[in-house]
Amino acid sequence: MRVMVIGASNNHSKFGNKAVRAYLRQGHEVVPVNPHERMIEGVEAHASVAAPRGPFDRALVYLPPEVGESVMAEIAARRDVAEVWLNPGADGPRVIAEAERLGLNIVQACAIVDLGEHP
Repeated sequence: MRVMVIGASNNHSKFGNKAVRAYLRQGHEVVPVNPHERMIEGVEAHASVAAPRGPFDRALVYLPPEVGESVMAEIAARRDVAEVWLNPGADGPRVIAEAERLGLNIVQACAIVDLGEHP
């Protein structure tokens, strides 16, 4: 599986980092997105959602809702993301409404637990 982790981090206590590590451990291709980092867990990070080449099976969102709402349009513009996972804390009502308005295939669940791991 190929996953984009939006809100990836080098801080091991943040879920954006825990997701990167969990998906790498499970053997998936991980593409971190963070405008302030160049590398995350040894993987090249991209500054924006638009930057990496697709397609992606999943985009995992680890952003505060006030930021995530505007990112939904960036994901929709790509047209090559099969599922958008709105993880706990990133799944505010306005984010969900915007994702639905844009026709994104959203999943409201913890993407780490979905792998069978515990954050």
